[in-house]
Amino acid sequence: MAEHNAEHNEAVAYPVGLRLAGRRVVVLGGGQVAQRRLPALLAAGADVLLVSPSATPSVEAMADAGEMRWERRRYRDGDLDGAWYALISTDDPEANQAASAEAEARRVWAVRSDDADAASAWTPATGRSEGVTVAVLTGRDPRRSAALRDAIVEALRDGSLTAPHFRTHAAGDGSSGTGDGTGTATGPGRVALVGGGPGDPDLITVRGRRLLAQADVVIADRLGPRDLLDELPPHVEVIDAAKIPYGRFMAQEAINNALIEHARAGKSVVRLKGGDPFVFGRGMEEAQALAEHGIPCTVVPGISSTISVPGAAGIPVTHRGVAHEFTVVSGHVAPDDPRSLVDWEAVARLRGTLVLLMSVENIGAIAEVLVRHGRPAGTPVAVVQEGTTAAQRRVDATLATVGERVVAEGIRPPAVIVIGDVVTIGTDSASGR
Repeated sequence: MAEHNAEHNEAVAYPVGLRLAGRRVVVLGGGQVAQRRLPALLAAGADVLLVSPSATPSVEAMADAGEMRWERRRYRDGDLDGAWYALISTDDPEANQAASAEAEARRVWAVRSDDADAASAWTPATGRSEGVTVAVLTGRDPRRSAALRDAIVEALRDGSLTAPHFRTHAAGDGSSGTGDGTGTATGPGRVALVGGGPGDPDLITVRGRRLLAQADVVIADRLGPRDLLDELPPHVEVIDAAKIPYGRFMAQEAINNALIEHARAGKSVVRLKGGDPFVFGRGMEEAQALAEHGIPCTVVPGISSTISVPGAAGIPVTHRGVAHEFTVVSGHVAPDDPRSLVDWEAVARLRGTLVLLMSVENIGAIAEVLVRHGRPAGTPVAVVQEGTTAAQRRVDATLATVGERVVAEGIRPPAVIVIGDVVTIGTDSASGR
């Protein structure tokens, strides 16, 4: 028997995913091992019985919440009757050995926290990302398992490791499949409205980068992180939806139609925007158009240029004792234009920071109306062009001089304009206003 066990222990473990929903799982011991393992068992829907005279506060809270049954006693023979799986983790070696023997006799797969070689099953290091469960098993080297698990999950999350989705048919629809979850199906694809951040490719969110790596079609704005497009595989179709100020643009209706057309073709579509999709990004218009056609849409928030670009230029939009508020305003419509929705008189009375987007063309008129309604002419102003990118530059002025300075310096969009005393805070403040 000893020789058989030694040979058995050297064998390669066979990996398998246990579907424990509604099935009895017995956990012996309520200590730290149980505290780590119980959440995953409960998430799997297992019918958990905990047998232990005591438990950690976290384990006790799970029992008090009714997530599992707890019998406050020591292990006794027969506890594994009817179990599909057992976690043996008491502080009594004799009890662990007896429970392991019972598991073997009843053909119940069992994990031993104190003696992996005596167990019939091993627990892999697991991690999850977007519906994918990663399980790594290296036998007697749990630290290596955890390190590999972390590396794989991180790569999945940041998009450096990806694989195409193979959509499965719904169960019972009469169509054929492969039986292992890899069958393909036709039908509508999905659209993700991804906020790409202010321009630096490192400032896109992890989720946004992952969805970009999985895309079949990318419809990209000029202000999105363009460097990321170079990383896309050759088969990915990239559509330029650049709305270049004072130049050519792709009408919003055409963008909506392109999103709908490619999604209907069963493709994974990413609408890559600069900043955040819902901060002057027309993201809701696109989401509404997709909803009208029954196309699923995921919104991935992005880092808005309203705070990130000033931060990259050394400007805090709020600061203790200086500004208790900041207000974001679009200046793409001049103050005297009847289409303007901004109450500029009210804005001028605010004491905090003003952050202006799309305001380069109208900054002279905006500064004039702010001064007319009460903002001091000497209020500091910073104009940050192409913030967070290699081409970033900052021009400082005041409300009295900013209109002239923007023209003299040849400032062009995209630029974020910050108005308020916060402009002079920090070591990066420029002189010569």
